[in-house]
Amino acid sequence: MASESKLSSVAALPRPSRMANAGWWLKLVLQPLLFLGFLVAGFITLGVAQRLGWLSGGTGEASTATGGEATASSYICPMMCTPPSPAPGRCPVCGMELVPAAAGGSHGDGRSVTIEAAARRVAGIETVTAKALPRMQQVRSVGRLDHDEGGMKSLTSYVDGRIERLFADYTGVNVTAGDTLAVVYSPSLYSAQTELLLARKALVDGGGSSLPRVAEANAKLYASSRQRLIEMGVTAPQIDALEEAGVADSRLKLMAPISGTVVGKMAVEGQYVREGDVISQLADLSSLWLILDLFPEDAALVHYGARVEAEVQSLPGEVFAGRVSFIDPVVNPQTQTVGVRVVMPNTDGRLRLGDYAKATIQLQLGEHGSRYDPDLAGRWISPRHPQVIADAPGSCPICGVPLVPASSLGFTDDPAVIPEVIVIPRDAVLMAGSNSVVYVETEPGRFELRPVSLGATVNDEVVVRDGLTAGEQVARRGNFLIDSQMQLLGNPSLIDPERWQPPAAAVQPLLTTLPPIGPMTLVVDDDESPADSGVTSQPMRGVPPLPRGPMRLAVPEDGVVPTDEQPKPLALPARSAPEPPPVPALPPPELPLLKEVQP
Repeated sequence: MASESKLSSVAALPRPSRMANAGWWLKLVLQPLLFLGFLVAGFITLGVAQRLGWLSGGTGEASTATGGEATASSYICPMMCTPPSPAPGRCPVCGMELVPAAAGGSHGDGRSVTIEAAARRVAGIETVTAKALPRMQQVRSVGRLDHDEGGMKSLTSYVDGRIERLFADYTGVNVTAGDTLAVVYSPSLYSAQTELLLARKALVDGGGSSLPRVAEANAKLYASSRQRLIEMGVTAPQIDALEEAGVADSRLKLMAPISGTVVGKMAVEGQYVREGDVISQLADLSSLWLILDLFPEDAALVHYGARVEAEVQSLPGEVFAGRVSFIDPVVNPQTQTVGVRVVMPNTDGRLRLGDYAKATIQLQLGEHGSRYDPDLAGRWISPRHPQVIADAPGSCPICGVPLVPASSLGFTDDPAVIPEVIVIPRDAVLMAGSNSVVYVETEPGRFELRPVSLGATVNDEVVVRDGLTAGEQVARRGNFLIDSQMQLLGNPSLIDPERWQPPAAAVQPLLTTLPPIGPMTLVVDDDESPADSGVTSQPMRGVPPLPRGPMRLAVPEDGVVPTDEQPKPLALPARSAPEPPPVPALPPPELPLLKEVQP
């Protein structure tokens, strides 16, 4: 009974109708659809408003500035995707905001374009002034200190033997020229010394011989024995000491050839060496090389003897000066740079090998010419070692080459003002292939195309060799927009600068520029004919012939020309043009008679 009552109660509950279920599903789907529909309609409305010009991406200030002139201007796409549009808006291809075109640009002189102030603000056009700067320009680079190869020597063994003593037994030891660095035991050296002593004794004992040939032979034997010891590495003082002692020594002392530092140790004590084996390597660290890598355009301006200032990493704040000694004639194919070698004096030994340095080089822009250096004015310099500078002619103490005047290497003694060159920012130049152009603002809002010839590029500036003068205003930003407007107007532009023609100069007629020379009279001599002078003349149809005979101009004999008289035109006799000869009537042509053909 209880179960039946529960079933009856459940059956008595109200059930939702089909209409209620349909309304719930409709509410679930209809609300998102309505939201999406309103969103799409809003976007469509904004797009239509922008196409009709009701909305614009520019500021209110620009809109009010143009005023009623905006309706008369055309609008172009900065990327030139579509033709000019009479109304503002966005480009239908790329979506960029259309910018106002130059008003009246199509009525220019074919070399320029005029842009209004409002359009200039929208396009973001910015100009800079072409500056005239001295030709000297600083170029910065980073290099590394290395050995001076000209100051490196090797201590080698001149004979076969064994190293009995090695005094320079570690790298880094400082030595002085003439110091004993090693002692080599050599039996062959002992034999050579014995031969020298015997030859000397024979020379001394046979000095009073009556046979001159014997005395001459003893002298030659002594000279050859002495030269043999010199070839074996024995110095002249050592040979003199050997002759005084009169006892042969089988030990050869090897002396330091230069003053410097031992940078390489190739043998140890007790090692057997052969003739020519390197025992130690010495380096003169009183001068070092600073190896720099420059771009080819910068290296082309570097010259021998140029002053270089460097600041090493281990000694910040201290500046060391040096001079360029070599410019590599080959460009590194891996780095596309040119190696430049700078000689840095290091007499106090503060510079260390392998240290990095930041170098500054004084370069001369423009064409190569005379350079003024106060340290080289009127002085002499070594053509191989630029650190050797003297006040008088002489020889280089390092290589023995005669010193040359600094003026022979391009330096001048006259401290005149350094010539100036025109410099503009690098981004002010538009380049395409071999064409380089700039846009010069000749008048407010008027930009003219100007092909230029460029020089060296230093930092963010470029040298203009031809095409600009100092003080001219050059477009630095927005120059691509100016170039696109020139293309739309059919004017010369970056892609076709050959059609550019310079403004024609005002040429006055020649007769107006000459001073008045007074009246002139045409004198004709009837007694002479052209045949007498060897000149033949032929009349031209429609032109009256001139009078026969030579013509000359009569000038007053006193040579004084009155200024109140004006030149009179030459009076020629009026003649009528000759009538053409009558054309004779031609008889009608005779035609052959056709014979009747018999069937």
